Amino acid sequence: MEYVDQVLAAVKEKNAHEPEFLQTVTEVLNSLRPVVERHPEFQKAKLLERLVEPERIISFRVPWVDDQGEYHINRGFRVQFNSAIGPYKGGLRFHPSVNQSILKFLGFEQIFKNSLTGLPIGGGKGGCDFDPKGKSDNEVMRFCQSFMTELYRHIGADCDVPAGDIGVGGREIGYLYGQYKRITGQYEGVLTGKGLTYGGSLARTEATGYGLCYYTDEMLRDNGKSFEGKTVVISGSGNVAIYANQKATQLGAKVVAMSDSNGYIYDPNGIDYKVIQEIKEVKRARIKTYLDYVPGARYVEGCRGIWTVPCDIALPCATQNELDVEGAQALMNNGCFAVAEGANMPTTLEATELLQSKGVLFGPAKAANAGGVATSALEMSQNSMRMAWTFEEVDQKLHDIMVNIYHTSAKAAEEYGMKGNLVAGANIAGFLKVANAMMAQGLV
Repeated sequence: MEYVDQVLAAVKEKNAHEPEFLQTVTEVLNSLRPVVERHPEFQKAKLLERLVEPERIISFRVPWVDDQGEYHINRGFRVQFNSAIGPYKGGLRFHPSVNQSILKFLGFEQIFKNSLTGLPIGGGKGGCDFDPKGKSDNEVMRFCQSFMTELYRHIGADCDVPAGDIGVGGREIGYLYGQYKRITGQYEGVLTGKGLTYGGSLARTEATGYGLCYYTDEMLRDNGKSFEGKTVVISGSGNVAIYANQKATQLGAKVVAMSDSNGYIYDPNGIDYKVIQEIKEVKRARIKTYLDYVPGARYVEGCRGIWTVPCDIALPCATQNELDVEGAQALMNNGCFAVAEGANMPTTLEATELLQSKGVLFGPAKAANAGGVATSALEMSQNSMRMAWTFEEVDQKLHDIMVNIYHTSAKAAEEYGMKGNLVAGANIAGFLKVANAMMAQGLV
């Protein structure tokens, strides 16, 4: 049995109850076959076995009290996956679906995504099965304070630097940071995505969506295409989707559909990102509310139907495994020629393979949505230097990082005989930096 097959068999046996984690490990390790064949020293050092095992998983209870005085207990996690090239870096997710499998999948992906940025940050992820939707600010504050009362002992500016993710925005980061500072007495860059008044970075809010479009634009240009005059479908309506809409529009495209977990809207004249921003960030309402602002738009119940909307470019920005084979086929039937992932693993393995086999340009999440963590690392740099860069400075650095990620991935794919396969290229390029660092540091 080949080395990769041996490792995959062992991972599947040991983690049989963790489907999301198994999905990402299978996808990554399969693309690394030509690399480990060229580097027998990796097998001798049991590098893949070490890579798929987190350095540390912390699980803890989070007790909190609601506004009616009722007690609640949630389960919190922090998966510190790999610190070979820097302190653990990865978001916190507050959502009922959070479990160890999902956080291990996200943390494993984060290793390679962070490596691709070229910045010194390792891979980690965390979160809780708490749902902030429908909770008052005071309830969210009490929960965040309880969560940080345990988490604080496991993180630090040079150890582990969490950020936001689904369910964790500026409000939550503020409460978490306040509690960390209160307990430790330390004013340090231990969290990113902070408010601008206490160490946050300009352009961080826009970074993942902007970065997705910068990467996609470079992918399109390298293949003789562009955003100019194209129609775009973006799933989701959160932070990533909102700013992907803004940047795609600035680059000359027209975004005609967006969604939330209830359904999707279609606006043939182009969806105004400012309206979505007000609905989601100010009113915290459902996307159907868009019709109150733009009566000419159409709302369709059920979010998966968004892939039936004709478009040239699709940007899945909602959640994992949202784009399946059926959705991919619908996109291709309607002439879609490019898909780039704004969410983490939003396309199933089968759909990814189908899109690639039919020649659709495909930008994988660990490369295409790395803009958020890249700008988080830039926030860490600003915190360490006790200074702040302008929006334009951060945005330019972000643009350069995303363009470099595309070309690094494309070059790695070609070097290992898979020209045009950006999934394999991103995995290989991200892996090699981490692998070489692990080899240099010995058996740790």
